[in-house]
Amino acid sequence: MTEPTLAPPAGGAKITIANGRLNVPSNPIIPFIEGDGTGPDIWRASVRVLDAAVEKVYKGQRKIHWMEVFAGEKSNNLYGTWLPESTVQACRDYLVSIKGPLTTPIGGGIRSLNVALRQMLDLYVCLRPVRWFKGVPSPVRHPEKVEMVIFRENTEDIYAGIEYAPGSEAAQKLLDFIAQNDPKAFDKIRFGTQAKCDAWQKQLEGIGAPHRQVSVQVGIGIKPVSYLGTERIVHSAIGYAIANKQKSVTIVHKGNIMKFTEGAFRNWGYEVAEKFFPTQTYTWEQWEKTKAASGEAVANAEQKAELAKGKVLIKDSIADITLQQVLTRPEEFDVIVTLNLNGDYLSDALAAQVGGIGIAPGGNINYLTGHAVFEATHGTAPKYANLDKVNPGSVVLSGEMMLRYMGWTEAADAIIGAMDKAIANKRVTYDFARLMEGATEIKCSQFADELIKGL
Repeated sequence: MTEPTLAPPAGGAKITIANGRLNVPSNPIIPFIEGDGTGPDIWRASVRVLDAAVEKVYKGQRKIHWMEVFAGEKSNNLYGTWLPESTVQACRDYLVSIKGPLTTPIGGGIRSLNVALRQMLDLYVCLRPVRWFKGVPSPVRHPEKVEMVIFRENTEDIYAGIEYAPGSEAAQKLLDFIAQNDPKAFDKIRFGTQAKCDAWQKQLEGIGAPHRQVSVQVGIGIKPVSYLGTERIVHSAIGYAIANKQKSVTIVHKGNIMKFTEGAFRNWGYEVAEKFFPTQTYTWEQWEKTKAASGEAVANAEQKAELAKGKVLIKDSIADITLQQVLTRPEEFDVIVTLNLNGDYLSDALAAQVGGIGIAPGGNINYLTGHAVFEATHGTAPKYANLDKVNPGSVVLSGEMMLRYMGWTEAADAIIGAMDKAIANKRVTYDFARLMEGATEIKCSQFADELIKGL
């Protein structure tokens, strides 16, 4: 295994942070990982669009200096490691970076390169804006009503949880510990003892099923959710809502069942709103207190009066109900803040409503340190590698998010406008062309040309 030698591009400068604010020079160095499978095709197209937007808007006064860093299959082939330390260090040193889709190794080692990067850099916010571009094929009747931003917690919940394999010594030790220290809780584990397994087998035999000896096989998972982890994600979501004049923040959880993890996330979320943003928010918890003291009519009047002042409404919703309501009442959601697994489901489901994950952008951010990795949210699609075929929209729009994060909003706006024009002209890649009446199918690189024309 060897470490790649990274040479910073001449003429570039580092992005820095001071007092919680990014200092972005006119010539920032941005590390990039082109990605695996279709990654190289997508990156070649996307970087041309990003550079063209910056040139068009700032007329040579600003320019990104790109520095390639390595991860995934390309890195493993070149250097014998899936994620070199030099890549992680470059992302640390230069604060803002961007990546294409990565292959995750099979059969051991790093469980997910994406998750590894998030954890190593403590990128606790997975930011997923969802919006519809006019003309994009959608399975829903009114995709134009879907316009929201998801703040998905990146560092806790089951993605950062602990698992013990069924039948392992560690799993059995944990089962024994629960049995000895909390028998009532242990009783909820349906097949946690040999006696329970044997009893079930006898029931099966009673209805004619053949006998078989089944040993105890229980996988155990630990799901961590902390106050500080909740505080920083909810604080970020509410801060974003206030800065961007959003009407509401919805805390999505499954606290009706998991009361001390998901339920705690909900309760702590309300605490964060009332503690840090008392003059800028009104919460459903406040509504409940007023209702209990003075009745529902008074509570409703209070809420109406507080929201009329421009305050952000902080509310909550059960996860399964949310997945229904983003379909049936999407206009009621502006900013969503949720834990890792719920955020995974929600962001992909919402992406499907506005045209699919192929153009869904994403960013992983630590607002305290300034570190951010923007990324394609789809897979590597290796069967389309080097065919110049796939839609580069996910990386292009992730680059748009990156520019907006850097404060280069004019260039970001230009890219959004160009995307609107290109799709309206119906000159699109195969994924859209096969679903759009009267569309002309073009290559990945040609779609980049269309975007550049539309700047």
